[in-house]
Amino acid sequence: MTRDGRFAPSPSGTLHVGNLRTALLAWLFARRAEARFLVRIEDLDPGRSRREHEQRQLADLAAVGLDWDGPIERQSERHELYRAALEQLRAADRVYPCWCTRAEIREAASAAHAPLPEGAYPGTCRELTAAQRAEREASGRTPALRLDAGAERVAFDDRLHGRVEGVVDDFVLWRGDGTPAYNLAVVVDDGDQRIGEVVRGDDLLDSTPRQLLLQRLLGLRAPSYAHVPLVLAPDGRRLAKRHGAVTLEDLHDARGWEPADALGWMAVSLGLAEPGERVTPALLESRFSPRRLPREPATFDAADQRPR
Repeated sequence: MTRDGRFAPSPSGTLHVGNLRTALLAWLFARRAEARFLVRIEDLDPGRSRREHEQRQLADLAAVGLDWDGPIERQSERHELYRAALEQLRAADRVYPCWCTRAEIREAASAAHAPLPEGAYPGTCRELTAAQRAEREASGRTPALRLDAGAERVAFDDRLHGRVEGVVDDFVLWRGDGTPAYNLAVVVDDGDQRIGEVVRGDDLLDSTPRQLLLQRLLGLRAPSYAHVPLVLAPDGRRLAKRHGAVTLEDLHDARGWEPADALGWMAVSLGLAEPGERVTPALLESRFSPRRLPREPATFDAADQRPR
């Protein structure tokens, strides 16, 4: 298995320095391993995805010095692969329709006694009688399609977090609006592109057991994982545009920052440079070691632009 990596943004807005820092880390993991680095656009949501956002994101990646291998892949152009995976799971009798609303899911989950994570789906529609299913079908509402996961416990070794395990709930594979769900699409994409190491924010750590189970059911080889710390705002929440000047464009307009200044901040926050030092991705690659990465999140303050 290679160490090929990827960065897979959703084109629903402009990347901020936290997104770019995760992209830099994914690039460093791959390049340090002399592996490919791919960019995939996760544009499954037609209501939020915009081609102009995609173009801006790619331009910002290039502006801080990141390059990638091969053509840009877009999830919106890969529905046939997702449908084939869904049919494979359906043939294995691991798929069932679900008509539950969000309110019903919250109510059922609070009453469930199964060893599932908080907020997980307890399998309500999996247990429907024939009459109950017929009643829901007659409602005319298109159901989502869920995986029958069997409350399976899945464990893996993360390169930063060590041993992690979780119980997998019956998560959605295909939405009622006809859109493939994230977990199905990302597993199919990583398998098809032969991604060997997934480097992403640690807010996605809890979703990994779901993806590992899907990989096994679909006969795909599992990549290794490294869930890296996020960038937070001074209020302790995950960094977002509501926190002010956090994108390259906004930082340039508000503070006169150039992309090299943003790269320098990222390098300092990762312990790869001294404050004020001018760096390049190639220099950071020569200094990079996964074992020396910070395990705690960095804080970005748009008022002073210093990690804490």
